Parts: sequence; structure tokens; C-alpha cells
Amino acid sequence: MYRKDGENYFIVDAHVALWDARPENQRNIHGKQFIDCFYDYHRNLSPESELWPYEDYLYYGGERLMKDLFVDGYVDHAIFQPARLGAFYRTGFGQTEEAFALTRKHPGKLTYNHYFDPRFEEAGLERLREDAARFGLQGVKLYTAEWKGDSRGYKLDDPWTYRYLETCRELGIRNIHIHKGPTIRPLDRDAFDVADVDKAATDFTDLNFVVEHCGLPRLEDFCWIATQEPNVHAGLAVAIPFMHTRPRYFAQIIGELLYWLGEDRIQFSSDYALWTPRWLVERFVDFRIPADMDEYPQLTVAQKKKILGLNAAAMYGIDVPAECRLPEEAVA
Repeated sequence: MYRKDGENYFIVDAHVALWDARPENQRNIHGKQFIDCFYDYHRNLSPESELWPYEDYLYYGGERLMKDLFVDGYVDHAIFQPARLGAFYRTGFGQTEEAFALTRKHPGKLTYNHYFDPRFEEAGLERLREDAARFGLQGVKLYTAEWKGDSRGYKLDDPWTYRYLETCRELGIRNIHIHKGPTIRPLDRDAFDVADVDKAATDFTDLNFVVEHCGLPRLEDFCWIATQEPNVHAGLAVAIPFMHTRPRYFAQIIGELLYWLGEDRIQFSSDYALWTPRWLVERFVDFRIPADMDEYPQLTVAQKKKILGLNAAAMYGIDVPAECRLPEEAVA
């Protein structure tokens, strides 16, 4: 919980990871390219006081994750959104077993989402059923630009992806998180295009599609899709650290999201360990739209509370203490 000026903010970090990018886990040069690109995002968008040494960044482990999120970072609940990247890493990039073990050890603090890849076809569908039972899945994280053999990505509206989404519906997996944001070397930029969200959201109105990174750099395309598809939500991972380096750009991003989607469909994410949540939470609570950008109204305390945690808590059924809830008139 974060407290400022007499207000209590319940914090749900809706996009965290526990990864292993050490050289011994890198399958090829692409594993190094990927983590180096991650580190460049971290280095270029973080305050100097928050920079990690490169070696720490390759693998940080569960103990540090728990400290950075829950001891130092004000986080009340965090949701794992792992990426497999099996073409680049021997045991995968996101560490399933370690993350799930942490989730079982701290069930009130962590939720584990898993992943699927529709290019595994029938075998992958059976694995999805097994994973849903084992992990108690409420959500999955999709990386549509992931490589598999000669394939360098897939789309949400591919026939096999629809089979998997139908299976998610059957299994009660309602929250579909999709990386639709900046390209990470060596993945292809166009494989993260947001256009396929439109059709899938229309055809699966009972599922939530959380577009991580709110489609950047395709913010306008994303907003036009999301405004007509009420089951499409925006995740602020990668967008929110621009408060530090490009505050006017972030003001435009959050202003457009509030205009098109409204305050109930935006979720805070640190994208840990790309960034640590402490400074992001502090700065977001203090953030104000520049006075000369008057086409956007100022964010209210209620809006900030929803974005920082109440929206994701509602989506995942996370209990919110009474002192952090909004008055009934602010919820409507």
C-alpha cells in the first residue's frame, strides 16, 4: 500500500516477470540480443538512482523480486506475465517453476499467469488444459512475435489461435494479456501490430484482452480499436517510465487512454525487472498533466487509485482492504 497526503493507494503490479538471461541459459546470439535490448530500455528510461548493474539484471531471483515489489515497492499484489522465448533460451526466458513456487509460497501476494503458443496445435491444446489445472490459471500472456522454427510470429485471428481462445473460454481463463508494444531485438516490429486485437475482441466478448504496453508505438490505432471494443484494456508497462524521460509524451499517452477508454480499463504495470515499482508509483501519484496541455483534464485521485490497482483487482478478484476502496459515488 502507498500512502500520500492522507490517501491510501492499493497497488496491483499487473505485469512482472522472473527471468533468467544468463549466458548459460542463452541458446544462441538472439538470447543475448534480447536481454541487451531489455537492458537498454531499463538504462535509458530509468532515473540514475534506479539503475541496476548488467550482471544483476541477467538474473535476480525470487528473494530480490519479493523485496523490490513488496518491501520497497508498495505493491500489494503482483501478477506474473511470463514470456517463453524457447528459440532463444534453453529453459525459457520467464522461469515457470521458480515463479510458480513463489506464487504458492505467497498466495495472497502473487498470481501466476502462463503462456501458450498456437503453433503447437493439438499438442499445445492438451498442454494448455494441463497447465490450467496445475496453475489454476485466470490469465495467459501471449507473445505474438515469438519465433518458432521458420515462423517469426502469429496473429490473434489465426484459426489455431481461435482454437486456443475457445479452450481458454472452456477452462475459465478469461484474461488474455498480449504484448503489443515496442519491438525487442531481434523480434519483428510488425508481428506486434495491434490490428488482430480488433477481430479477436469482437468474436470473444466474454474474454478480457489486456493489451500490454497499450500498443506503443501504435497508440492511435490501439485507441480506435479499444474505444469500440469494451473488453479491451490497456496495460501501462513501458509507457509509464516515460514520466521520467518524456513527461509530456506520457501526459499525451495517459490523456489519450483516458479520453478513449476511460479510467476503468487502464492497469498499472512496472514490467519488473525492466523497472522497479517504487519510483513509478511515487511519480504517478504526483504526476500532473502540464498546464499548457489543456485538452487533457488533470488526473483525479480516484482515477489514479483505479489505475494503480483497483482495476486489476476487480479483474482478478483480489480483495481490497476497506481503507483503499473508493466511495460508491467514485466507482460509478
